[in-house]
Formats: sequence, structure tokens, C-alpha cells
Amino acid sequence: MTSCSFSSSSLFSFNLPTQNSLHRRPPTLPRHAILSSTDGSSNGASSSSSSSPTVKPTRTEDNIRDEARRHRSTSANPFSARYVPFNAPPGSTESYSLDDIVYRSESGGLLDVQHDLDALRAHDGAYWRNLFDSRVGKTKWPYGSGVWSKKEWVLPEIDHDDIVSAFEGNSNLFWAERFGKTFLGMNDLWVKHCGISHTGSFKDLGMTVLVSQVNRLRKMNKPVVGVGCASTGDTSAALSAYCASAGIPSIVILPANKISMAQLVQPIANGAFVLSIDTDFDGCMKLIREITSELPIYLANSLNSLRLEGQKTAAIEILQQFNWQVPDWVIVPGGNLGNIYAFYKGFKMCQDLGLVDRIPRLVCAQAANANPLYLHYKSGWKEFKPVKANATFASAIQIGDPVSIDRAVYALRNCDGIVEEATEEELMDAMAQADSTGMFVCPHTGVALTALFKLRSQGVIAPTDRTVVVSTAHGLKFTQAKIDYHSKAIPDMACRFSNPPVEVKADFGAVMDVLKGYLGSKELRS
Repeated sequence: MTSCSFSSSSLFSFNLPTQNSLHRRPPTLPRHAILSSTDGSSNGASSSSSSSPTVKPTRTEDNIRDEARRHRSTSANPFSARYVPFNAPPGSTESYSLDDIVYRSESGGLLDVQHDLDALRAHDGAYWRNLFDSRVGKTKWPYGSGVWSKKEWVLPEIDHDDIVSAFEGNSNLFWAERFGKTFLGMNDLWVKHCGISHTGSFKDLGMTVLVSQVNRLRKMNKPVVGVGCASTGDTSAALSAYCASAGIPSIVILPANKISMAQLVQPIANGAFVLSIDTDFDGCMKLIREITSELPIYLANSLNSLRLEGQKTAAIEILQQFNWQVPDWVIVPGGNLGNIYAFYKGFKMCQDLGLVDRIPRLVCAQAANANPLYLHYKSGWKEFKPVKANATFASAIQIGDPVSIDRAVYALRNCDGIVEEATEEELMDAMAQADSTGMFVCPHTGVALTALFKLRSQGVIAPTDRTVVVSTAHGLKFTQAKIDYHSKAIPDMACRFSNPPVEVKADFGAVMDVLKGYLGSKELRS
């Protein structure tokens, strides 16, 4: 599978091959209401007539951080959050401050960030809907970020000065009109393009939260000299970019020859200290956990539950973009499995706090070459068994022993969720079909689209169901895979939807003959 293997020794040799349910509305994206912000900013559009003078903005020497500092509220913050053991039994009193450097519970289990829901419930669902909507598209620090516009639900106690943000999030919810109608007979199919973000993947949503907290810890003189991660590509890109922005050292451990060139070059360009290890992701993950237990390096993988606090905001964004109407299905690619739980958590918080009255059914889609959750699901949730992950074009989810398996199972069982898988040929065909209708998606999105194809053919997802497919990374990170597909250079793969360029002599007649043959018009031929 040549598109999945790149040698670090040839990093700068970019040699591309020579190219031979609820009330239905019309499927148009609703606009956000223009509302008055409860955080002190006025977002309403005042009426004006043609005779009204133009109001020029007041210029000051302040930047947006300075302005936020000047307008900082002096009232006590009523909101808080803490670490607790994930899915703790009733009566558990174990908890930790978010300022503690801790990744596991006393029993060795996962941790979760628990918010004070009673404090949040002091405001009703309409309050939170209006507040979040009022911040969309603004440049007020830090609320212009799709993550930090929900700050009270993310890291409520962090100071604005400590936040490290690229105004991530607010990603496009794309109406896949032609793809849905042509290939699936659906007219309410949407693709949440989380890859349209600062470093080209959904990982930015979680990394802004984690690096901001590290920034806070360092200012508190906590023993943190840098941040480290194991990565199949996107995590390292996000970590290195946000650390570079904050001036914090980042350490990245990558599996050698198993990620795309575009993914490899990002942490290098951002100044990370990159270690290329002759192992797979699971081996890299084992190493980084051992390293962070011995050195004052903060762990940035999704074992750290702070990441999920940022990732859950994509679920809230989806509800916002549908004017707080709940879709029927949300399909998410799954590797280390933190993201499927993050989506569940975002939707569940909205239900628990009265913003919506239900949550969608979730589907986790895995590559057949790395499908431990799928096998666990098909066994009826019996004992989980890790697998040896084989090479897949969906390299970011080539994980056989996912850290967040317990989180994923909890989420899926509590929303009547489903797990599906995609073979290499299925995911590459689905990616090509999506691209042919105007998208440019990653192979991981091809995995999710394959799950959609299968659930539609089984009649599980109805043609009128409002369905959202989560696209986790930008297609430009996987150009070699696309080149190999359209060049029909992938062994044992038919590449049914390939579209290679046609070589033609530099001759008008020859070009006209080719064009007439392509257009297929009798009038043109005559």
C-alpha cells in the first residue's frame, strides 16, 4: 500500500509520479439569530436609514487580549469543573483539580472532566442557546473560537490571558446535495468538515484546550517543561502548532513510514522535536506514556480528558448550525475512540441543560484493517480484545488497542449506537465518489461514508433521515493516496471511480476529437 508508507530519509524529496423524524425543513443551512451577548458585547444590528452618518470604528492601541482584559468581569465565577474517574460508581468521592497533573484514576482507569451542572442549570436552555449563538463569527477574545465561544462548558476557570487559540472551530456544515441524491437517494445529508481548521483536522478543537491549560500550569510554576504526544499525524500537527504559538516545547513520537508526507512535515515545520520510531501507533503510545511518567512532559494524547472538552464543541456546533434541531444520525470515524465519546458528551450536555430534548444516534466507523471496536460490537459487547492493526489508507485510525475503548462503548450503548467497518477498497471508492461531487475529503471520511452506504442499503438509515457525516481531516493531507487511486496504482484494487488525465498530442484536431468523444454529443461530432 504505497500511499501509506513514506520514508523520513526522503522527507524533502517531493517526487510526485508523472500523471498518465422531527419537523422537516428545506435542506438549507439556517442562519444564526442575531442576539445580544450576555458577555457584554452587543451583537444586534441597529436599524439605519440612508441619511444616517457612517459610524467609524474607534481605534485604540489595545489588541484583542488587552481589550478583553480591560472588560474582564469582577464578579465571582459561578462555574467550575474537575477530574473524576470515568463512569464512576454512585458515591465515589475521588476527584482532582484540573490544575493537577493526572491522567488516570486511583484504580488505573480513565478520567473525565465533570462540570458543575447545578451551577450551569441556574440558566435555562434558551439562555445558553442565545449566548453561544451571539458569539459566532465575532473577533472578541476568546469567543471568536468555536471552542471558546462555549468557554463556560469547556474550561470555565481559565483566565482569558492563558488561552492559546487560533479561532479554531466554526467549521463548515456542508450540504452534500449531489452526493446524497446521486449515490444514496437522500436529500438531508450533511458533512461536518472539521478538517477545515487551523492545522487541517478536528484535533485543533481539543489541542487548544490542552495547550491553554498547559500555558496556565507553566504560569503557576507547575513542573511542566514541554508537551508530548504519540501520533499518526494529526495530533502532532495540532500539538506542534499550538505549542509554537505559545512558545512551549513540543515532543512528538511518530511511527516510522506510516503517515503521509503532509502530516509528517507539519510538526517539523512548527519546530517540534520529532522522534521517528520503528513501531506502530500502539508502540508509540506505550513509549509516550512511559516517558511522561518519568519526565516533566505533559501528555497530550486523548488519554488526557482535556482534549475531549474541546472536541465535544463540534457536536454543539452541529446543533447550532441546524438552529438547535437535532439530526437523526451522526457518523464518526473511530481510531483511538476519544472522538465518538466527545460527540456523545457534547450532545448529552445540550440535552441535560435543556438546549435540546434528545440526542442523535451515533455511528462509529472503523477501517476493517484496524477494527477492534467493530469486533467488540459484533460480539454483543463481550470481552474486548485488542488487535494488531494492519496498514490502512485511513492511517490516523490505524490503532488496534484504543485508549478510549471504555468511553466509546459507554457512548454507543447510551445512544443506541452502531459500529460499522470499511475495507480498503470501500473507503477509497467512497472517498473518490465524494470528491467527484465537489468535496475533497480524507480516507477517514471515506470510512464514515462507507458506513453510511451500508446502513442505507440495510434500511437502517432512511432516505429522509437527517444525517451528518463527520469529516475529520482535510483531503490535502492525503494527496498521495488520491494520486495512487486515480492512477490505478494500488495493487489488487479496481479503483472504479478513478479519473486519470488523458494524454493528447499538441494538435487542435486531436484535442477536438478527444473532447467530442468525452462530451458525447452528436451535434458536436457532426
